[in-house]
Amino acid sequence: MATASLAFCTSDRPKTSFDGATALGYVKTQLAFGPRIPNSIGAQRTGDWIVAQMKTRADTVIEQRWDHVTVKGDTLHLRNILARIHPQAAQRVLYVTHWDTRPISDSDPDPAKRMLPIAGANDGASGVALFIGIGDALKKTPATVGVDLLFVDGEDYGDFGSVMKDVLIGSTYFAAHQPSPAYRPLYGVLWDMIGDKNLDIYQEPISMQRAPEVVSLVWNQAQALGYSKYFIPSPSNSGVTDDHIPLLDAGIHTIDVIDFDYPPHHTQGDTIDKVSARSLQIVGDVAVALLTSK
Repeated sequence: MATASLAFCTSDRPKTSFDGATALGYVKTQLAFGPRIPNSIGAQRTGDWIVAQMKTRADTVIEQRWDHVTVKGDTLHLRNILARIHPQAAQRVLYVTHWDTRPISDSDPDPAKRMLPIAGANDGASGVALFIGIGDALKKTPATVGVDLLFVDGEDYGDFGSVMKDVLIGSTYFAAHQPSPAYRPLYGVLWDMIGDKNLDIYQEPISMQRAPEVVSLVWNQAQALGYSKYFIPSPSNSGVTDDHIPLLDAGIHTIDVIDFDYPPHHTQGDTIDKVSARSLQIVGDVAVALLTSK
């Protein structure tokens, strides 16, 4: 019988205790809950599942719950989930991902499908799977710093146009409600849409402009692991409006690790067949190595 490891080229074999095949299973679990839109049963079940998973992997799990009133007057019941490893450590690293999914498929090529919710296999589920897999890996190979794994809600709800309505809600809330007044992580990394089978992660321009030292740190780690063909050391075509921006504005040097060249983005095509254990392994290796390297 073939095994998952046979799908890796020799140079792409796992470099850390992260397990990409197991992480792919975490993607599938989230998809089984259905769309994770705020106020939906899928969101409730997924949020509860994330909390339960992280309570077995982290030292402390904090839920930030609040209501957000949209520009249309609807009330969203939101929650961020912060899983803390070595919570007393002074030197900390913040990792961020969003766990909600978009309520519409506004980029779908079929106009009849544009009001349908997306499945969010890559845009949502891959980042959550990465974080749970990081929790698994750090049980085997302890981190050398304190680690904060932040799952933010309400990133993908509203309008990313010029007005920017009802998006980046969870990261904006966290930026204004940090764990303590003295919270100063060494740096932050946002991991978004990192499970694409055709993995090409370029350096995001806003990150390069506002936190270039963090970009260098992450891409140098990828190079050291032999992953430069996937973490490409050149800028992407344009900056991405994403959850790193509220954190940057709050003084936390945070970059966006994102494969934005993803044709199924915000379409009905963002399904499990677009995500691979191999890509999750590559990104997971980089994420874990950053936390465990001395």
